Amino acid sequence: MTRRHSKFRDGVTRRDMIRAGIGATGALSLAGITRLQAASGTVLGDRGNNAVIFVEMAGGPTQHETYDPKPSAPSEYRGPFGVIDTRLPGVQFSELMVEQARVNDRVALVRSVHHKTGSHTIGSHLVQTGYYLRNSQNGDNDMPCMGSLVAKIRGANLPSMPPFVSIPSRMRFGRAAWLGKSYNPFETGGNLTSKNFKVPNLELISGITTSRLNDRRRLLASFDASRQILDNRGFATAQDSFTRQAYQMVTTNAVRDAFDLSREDPATRKLYGNNEFGQGMLLARRLAERGVPFVTVRAGGWDNHGQKVCGFTLEQSLNKRGPNFDRGVAGLVTDLYRRGQDQNILLVCMGEFGRTPKVNSEAGRDHWGAVMTVLISGGGLQVGQVVGASDTKGGHPVAAPYGPNNVQAMIYRHLGIDPSLTFPDPAGRPRVVLEDRKLIRELL
Repeated sequence: MTRRHSKFRDGVTRRDMIRAGIGATGALSLAGITRLQAASGTVLGDRGNNAVIFVEMAGGPTQHETYDPKPSAPSEYRGPFGVIDTRLPGVQFSELMVEQARVNDRVALVRSVHHKTGSHTIGSHLVQTGYYLRNSQNGDNDMPCMGSLVAKIRGANLPSMPPFVSIPSRMRFGRAAWLGKSYNPFETGGNLTSKNFKVPNLELISGITTSRLNDRRRLLASFDASRQILDNRGFATAQDSFTRQAYQMVTTNAVRDAFDLSREDPATRKLYGNNEFGQGMLLARRLAERGVPFVTVRAGGWDNHGQKVCGFTLEQSLNKRGPNFDRGVAGLVTDLYRRGQDQNILLVCMGEFGRTPKVNSEAGRDHWGAVMTVLISGGGLQVGQVVGASDTKGGHPVAAPYGPNNVQAMIYRHLGIDPSLTFPDPAGRPRVVLEDRKLIRELL
C-alpha cells in the first residue's frame, strides 16, 4: 500500500516540512529553506550578475514635494515647498531633493505612472505583484511578489547567497503567496547604524566554533548514511546537499562579509548618510554586487494626510524624512556609477500611488492613484531624462501614460525573466507573471 502524505498550499508535503527542520513555531532553518526550494523545483545556478534594488516608498509619496513640482499652480496645489533646478535644463525638483538634483543626469523619472486605486492594500499588492488585490481586507498575497518570482525563476547569482533580501523587513505584500514560503525574502532586521550590527542567522551560535560545527556535520553525515538505506525517495541524499548550502552561508566568509557594513570605507558610509535608510541603501548595493539578484529597501513615512489624521502636517513630515531619503538615493546613484555597476544594477524607487494634487484642509495630501512619479537609474538604460508628464496641477498623465506593469516589465527584462511565463495557482489555473508586458520604450 502506498502511503499518502498531506500537502500544504505550496505543494510541499508534511513529511517534507518535518525534514526541512520546521518546529512547532513554523520557523525555518537555513537548511530548511534550501530543502523546500528544491522540493518545489528550484535549481540555483550562475545566471549572470544583473540585480535590482527596489525601494518601497511605503505610504505613497507626494509627486509635488519630490520629483514633479508645480511652481506655477495656485498655492493650494503647489504646496509648502519651493523648487530647485537640476542638472538637466528645464527640469526642476522640490527643494527637498537637493542631492538628487545634482545627480539627475544619471536618473530617469517617469512622471506618468497611474492606476485605478487609492487603497494602500490594493495599490501595494499591485505594485509588488502586478495584480490588483481581489479583497482589500486580505493581508496575504493573492499573487507572488516580484522578489519571490525572481527567487523561483532565477535563483541567486551565486549559489551561497540568498536570491531575495529585504532591508530591514519585507515589503507590504512582499511575500511568495502560493509559490511557497521558501521564496519569501531573507530579512536583515533593523538598527543598521549600530557599530555592532549583525544580521540574524548568519553568525554561529555562541559557543559553537567552526570546528565544532564540522564535528556535528560529520555526525549528521553518519546518520544520513544509515538513513539512506531506508529512504527510497532520495530525501536523505538530497538533505546532505541542502544542509551543505546552509552550511556555506554560515561558514563562508564571502557571504558574511557581504552583509557586514563595517567593511565599508567611512567616507562611503558617510556618502549614503548615517541613518537607517542610507545605510540600508549601502547594504543593498553590497548585496546586489555580491550575488543577490533582488533586494528591497523599505522607505516608509509617505502617508501624509495632515495634522488631524497623522498628527503632523505634510511640511513637518517631509522636513524630517526628506533629507535622509534624498541623500540615500543620491548616494546610491553616485556609488553605482563610480563603481561601474550602472550596467548590472537597476535601481527603482516607487510607492503604491501618488498624492492628491490639492492640499487638504489639514495641510496634507490624500491617496491618489491617478498619477505618480517613479525614479529609475542604472540598468544600462537611457537615463538623464523625464518620461511622460502630468497636467499643470499634477493630477493626471497628459503624455506617455504607463502603469505599474510596465515598470515591472523593465525589472524582469533586466533580470532576463520572460514575464509571459505561467505558474499554476492553488486552484490549478495557469497565472502569467505579467498580463501587461509592454516596456517603457523611452528608456531603451
